[in-house]
Amino acid sequence: MDAVAQPTFQQAMEITAQWLALWENGELSDEVLADRVAELVASRDGGRGFFVVSLAGDCPLMDRLPEPLAMQLRAAGAGVVDLTARNLAMSTAMALHHQRQADPGQQAGSERVQARCTELLRLLEPDAVKQRLENLLAAASQGEGDDVAFLDRWGYDAEQRQAIAAAIEAVAEG
Repeated sequence: MDAVAQPTFQQAMEITAQWLALWENGELSDEVLADRVAELVASRDGGRGFFVVSLAGDCPLMDRLPEPLAMQLRAAGAGVVDLTARNLAMSTAMALHHQRQADPGQQAGSERVQARCTELLRLLEPDAVKQRLENLLAAASQGEGDDVAFLDRWGYDAEQRQAIAAAIEAVAEG
């Protein structure tokens, strides 16, 4: 427990990469991985590191989320919901950016993260997801609420904000 109690963002990324490699090779069970990830996502930097690697990487974990891990992520609560919602917004905006730059490889990567976030949000606690996405939608579509600063900090333009709003609405339609 001490090794992952409060990892830095960098440490969390490294730990996650190691665990995903072991899991992919069949050397780490779904249950053990789920328990370890639960410890990691208990801290903000741990959660950020886990999601950077698991959402953007080539490992299929987030494409076929094992039930024990889905249960642990659901149990982790608002922090996981928040990080997943932010990753949905960022990947959606970046997919549009890469499309504008005529970079189909990067666009596809961002779209994969977006799809993974959409599916994960559908598995997390519905009331927490609904509340978090409503706040993000208010910022993206009406320029209101706490998330305006988040969208402004990343410099997302009107078209990117429209794409984020559409991505949020797609979560509910699933």
